Amino acid sequence: MSRPEDANGLRLLGHSRLNGYGDGMQVLREGDALYVGHFGPTGMGTSILDVSDVTNPTVVRQWEAPPGTHTHKVQVADGLLLVNHEQFRSGEDFSAGMAVYDLADPFDPKQIGWFDSTGKGVHRIVWTGGRYAYMSAIPDRFEDRIWVIVDMDDPTHPVEVGRWWWPGQRDDEEPTWPDGRRFAAHHALIDGDRAYLGYNDAGMVILDIADVTAPQVVSKLTWDPVGDTHTCMPLPGRDLLVVTDEETHDKQAVGPHFVRIVDISDDRNPEVVSVVPEPEGDFATRGLRFGPHNTHENRPGSYRSAEVVFVTYFNAGLRVYDFADPRDPREIAHWIPQLPEGQPDIQINDVFVADDGLIYVTDRWADGVYVVEPEPALRARMEEARL
Repeated sequence: MSRPEDANGLRLLGHSRLNGYGDGMQVLREGDALYVGHFGPTGMGTSILDVSDVTNPTVVRQWEAPPGTHTHKVQVADGLLLVNHEQFRSGEDFSAGMAVYDLADPFDPKQIGWFDSTGKGVHRIVWTGGRYAYMSAIPDRFEDRIWVIVDMDDPTHPVEVGRWWWPGQRDDEEPTWPDGRRFAAHHALIDGDRAYLGYNDAGMVILDIADVTAPQVVSKLTWDPVGDTHTCMPLPGRDLLVVTDEETHDKQAVGPHFVRIVDISDDRNPEVVSVVPEPEGDFATRGLRFGPHNTHENRPGSYRSAEVVFVTYFNAGLRVYDFADPRDPREIAHWIPQLPEGQPDIQINDVFVADDGLIYVTDRWADGVYVVEPEPALRARMEEARL
């Protein structure tokens, strides 16, 4: 049975089911173009929508992922689109690496470059322009994801210049983590010469990347319970990180995952300041995943704040928090779309907040991409907290 929309402080403006390929993953807006990577079950790889009319997002271009592959991540900067290629599930023939597209026409990208990661491919890319792209990948000799730095000076020929992995990950090393745990890189957000890296069951790693050819560990931090640490997002100017542990099981099969605020004023001794309370409701028993996933990552050119933070929460939708007082985090808005007939539950996956305050979110199950607008009180708080 369909459930109605559940909203506080946010309202729906526009929606696209992506021509029936609704398994939306990462989403970014650049100008009037909206770029969406697809999870993989539909076989679609990348969609580009015209959002000049946000009430009617219109698919302009789509292309499929290669067989056995998903291309579920997109990054746009400096007139280029970067798209990951990674083995999808148990695909035997797959593409492994990163495609580089020229965006002279933002609605008709032309591939100009390729990075061959080897192994099982690239998972998540962080690139906001400039010389270096940062990514997690599974190269040859590794069974799980490590962290890789790629030089984009010549975008037609990206070249790896540095990498870091947890000791024990390479095939000639002995694992250094407990049985039943997964130590694997997800992605790192960059602030100056520091990289803040989520490392799944290992928690968080802070790396010194002053020398990109040889990243060095500054510190590591874990907590109990820990699991699937995903995003470690700096709050500019505040010596704080917002850290999400991704929920990867349906109905919290191995216990709850949380959003945490971490003090990095002494980055050699980071510490958790607070744990953000879970959204109230029956989400844990509804179906599919309930827990944190992505944040809006304060990209250049987008809405940026060190206090107002947007977090996707799978079946609990989009949650908006005010972290003005890091020891007393407060939820100030949320939005859960109407559940379509026949869909087990909503699975809000990624969020991007444009500079004009409009919010773009994806549903990874089948319902595509939505455009959401803040109501006046939330918009006023966003403007007050804007960097």
